[in-house]
Amino acid sequence: MAIAYEPTLTFGRTVQERCGEPLMRCYFCQKCSAGCPVAYAMDLKPAQVIRLIQLGQKDVVLSSPAIWLCVGCETCGTRCPNHIRLAPMYDTLRAMAMSEGYKPDTVIFNFHRAFLDSIRLWGRVHELSMLAEYKLRSPFGSDLKADIGVGLTLLVKGKILSLPERVRGLAQVRKLYETSRSSTEVGK
Repeated sequence: MAIAYEPTLTFGRTVQERCGEPLMRCYFCQKCSAGCPVAYAMDLKPAQVIRLIQLGQKDVVLSSPAIWLCVGCETCGTRCPNHIRLAPMYDTLRAMAMSEGYKPDTVIFNFHRAFLDSIRLWGRVHELSMLAEYKLRSPFGSDLKADIGVGLTLLVKGKILSLPERVRGLAQVRKLYETSRSSTEVGK
């Protein structure tokens, strides 16, 4: 006997409203997944995440490591025939996951946090300080020596700036962080 599944639209409408993107328009062409540079590392490809949102699969989506892997490159939005940008959707899903107590993978979350802290501190990503924070947050593994070797090589070749440069308008960047913190606390 087959069990009928009745999708609920509440979750999809909530995500769509919060992120401001027309997620319910997606017809699963999968162009977003085909162009995503990090889709290979995701347990759920971008198109699958949208489809699960449409089907109301909140637990599956909010517990997926995929929502923490989006790099915000906007390739998905440029490929989408319906002009759906997924970076705002992933931002919304991460905020929802945090406010509703879903625990992200520690390694992925530590990297995400170090990345955002670097932007808040400098107004842009400073790779050396970001990676140092990430390593300090993460348990030291056997790859630490290999990472230091690669890091020194990049530093010597001038690929990583040793001294960070702050952007002009850093106060505006920090104001965005405060605004986003306030808006996510309202939803708690």
